[in-house]
Amino acid sequence: MNLRDLKYLVALAEHKHFGRAAEASFVSQPTLSTQIRKLEDELGVALVERAPRRVMLTPVGHDIAERARRVIAEVDQMAEIARRSQDPEAGTVRLGMFPTLGPYLLPHVVPGLRERFPRLELLLVEEKTDQILARLRDGRLDAGLLALPIHDDQLHVEPLFEEPFMLAVPRQHPMAARDHLRLDDLDDQHLLLLEEGHCLRDQALDVCRMSGADERDGFRATSLETLRQMVASGVGITLLPMLAVQPPIPPSPGIHLLSFDGEPPHRRIAMVWRKSSAMDAFLRKLAREFAQLPPDLLHAPGSGDAPPSTL
Repeated sequence: MNLRDLKYLVALAEHKHFGRAAEASFVSQPTLSTQIRKLEDELGVALVERAPRRVMLTPVGHDIAERARRVIAEVDQMAEIARRSQDPEAGTVRLGMFPTLGPYLLPHVVPGLRERFPRLELLLVEEKTDQILARLRDGRLDAGLLALPIHDDQLHVEPLFEEPFMLAVPRQHPMAARDHLRLDDLDDQHLLLLEEGHCLRDQALDVCRMSGADERDGFRATSLETLRQMVASGVGITLLPMLAVQPPIPPSPGIHLLSFDGEPPHRRIAMVWRKSSAMDAFLRKLAREFAQLPPDLLHAPGSGDAPPSTL
């Protein structure tokens, strides 16, 4: 058994197709297939169920692939320890972000990151929260930007900032005559929400529970931009994160934004990574850069209100 064959098995587990797994491993399909069979012979068990149009791992194959991921991640950590001992601020960081944060945060932080860490290669992966957590645990990501709470004793959590929500309503909506509202003004309102799996959906549902609002039946958006367009079209109202309404995002003519009086509903954003990571010291530096947002980004556009403090 060698590390190369374990990588082939992990590739097959991820792609569920010999051809795509071979392509991802930069080998021919016969080579990958032969090495998987050799691994099965060595272990004395079937790892793969082979069918004409699909490939599935057997239960033991699945278990071994999961362990192989951890072995590969640990070997990668050894190489990372050695490399970062020579140049701690260079190399590659694989960073995961969820879709309702990444496009709106990155324009404000990437220029500063390039200036602060000129030798850093930042590889960004946009996925839903559960996928980011899974990739963190098995070593396919080095860190993630996620919304709290995160319940995992194996992960270090570094809080960055609180991002308030604003209420987006159509221009013809009765609330469009106002600029502010109280949380309980949402009582009996029906909000447009994202589909299952988006953390923003869970956060919006929390706001609904606190305010007495609920979800509008018969509609679930696949993206934040779909929600924005539906509000602009007069279909309904929704909550938008503050960064999603700041430049360079252009204002939507059909949408009126309302901020909340008092303590606004918000989400807490943190950077998380494995406690065992060889990058721990560097990731703490990187987290500090993400926390240093321009001061006007976390309060309503055109507002003179003081922004919420970072954590």
